[in-house]
Amino acid sequence: MPKRILLVEDSPVIQAAAVYALTGAGYEVSARSTFDELMAGGFEGYDLILMDVQMPELFGDDVAMVLRNERGVKTPIYLFSSLDPAELRVRAEAAHVDGFISKQDGIDHLITRVREILG
Repeated sequence: MPKRILLVEDSPVIQAAAVYALTGAGYEVSARSTFDELMAGGFEGYDLILMDVQMPELFGDDVAMVLRNERGVKTPIYLFSSLDPAELRVRAEAAHVDGFISKQDGIDHLITRVREILG
């Protein structure tokens, strides 16, 4: 049974590229574009949550913090953003999530990091 990933990403281009690459790497991926879609579709039953930071409605790190601290989500949550890695590190620590993956490093790096995280 493939590992399940929830990708929260508002950019259609990045979302499509990430879904294509992750699916091609053998993962089952569900993508959400908005906070409302995330809440309506739920966030349970996944092995990994990848959360974009710069969303139009809310910052993804704020959403991740709510999932972790108020909703009790134990699933690994990684911020997935094109922000400077130093800023991402600070945001990930403040949100009490498991880490971050920089979009600046490309799709191959995304796959490598997901494999490291999920084993």
